[in-house]
Amino acid sequence: MAALNTRTPKWEVWLWAARPKTLPAALAPVLVGTALAYADGAFRWGPALGALAGALLLQVGVNFANDYFDWAKGVDRPERKGPLRVTQSGLVSPREMRLAIAVVFGLSAAVGLYLVAVGGWPILAIGAAALLCALLYSGGPFPLGHYGLGDLLVFLFFGPAAVVGTYYVQALRSSWEALLWSVPVGALVTAILVVNNFRDLDTDREAGKRTLAVLLGERGTRLEYALLLMSAYVVPLGVWLAGARPVGVLLPWLSLPLALRLLRTMRKTPISDGETLNRALAQTAQLGLAYSVLLAFGLLWES
Repeated sequence: MAALNTRTPKWEVWLWAARPKTLPAALAPVLVGTALAYADGAFRWGPALGALAGALLLQVGVNFANDYFDWAKGVDRPERKGPLRVTQSGLVSPREMRLAIAVVFGLSAAVGLYLVAVGGWPILAIGAAALLCALLYSGGPFPLGHYGLGDLLVFLFFGPAAVVGTYYVQALRSSWEALLWSVPVGALVTAILVVNNFRDLDTDREAGKRTLAVLLGERGTRLEYALLLMSAYVVPLGVWLAGARPVGVLLPWLSLPLALRLLRTMRKTPISDGETLNRALAQTAQLGLAYSVLLAFGLLWES
């Protein structure tokens, strides 16, 4: 997308702020959790759509909050190589962004109330924790994402919490299999954040933002990315070899060529090449969605 300017329509500015290329991170775990519920004869349209809406709203809310709080804490600087931040650039005023954050998180809470009415206290616990961590990820006196905790939180909330939670609101019971399949989903969503933090490693370090990438350094972050991607393909292979699922569970392996290209990109691309890393971030999100779609079909195989 071309750089935005003061003549850009407001709707396009807000679309940019929502960072649509990251939204597959919210869609992927809901697809897998819903596929498991369908395979178990527990699929329900209302809770499934509610889980999807809640996940998308939380993702947009996190993107808005990061945009605002990174500006407020002085993390976003002109030399930043990532996508345009609308608060830092002046396209959206701080007051407008604070209002947008409140509206989006308010809507996600409203959806959450419906899901709590369906699923009870376990959904209340998951939803409350997700909303609190979304706000504290980059805001508050101890922003969790600034102290090396971002990767763990993304894995937990876009992996186990999202997949198991989506299954639970439909089946009204927990599932060890949902927990198992949340691992590759969470790993691939976390890989999106790894690319983001790898790209911003130098500027984050200068701003005092200690992401896990800053703590691990370039070599360690490249290794983390490789391990996350490889783990996603080990899980279905292990399940199939154990005889727990038919061969359809190997469908996610059809996305392996894209994963291998991304591994090469992350191994060879210097931090200074922001354009290539921005493409790698979008492609990692696409990989996570493609993997999850294929996994969903695989879980429905002979169900």
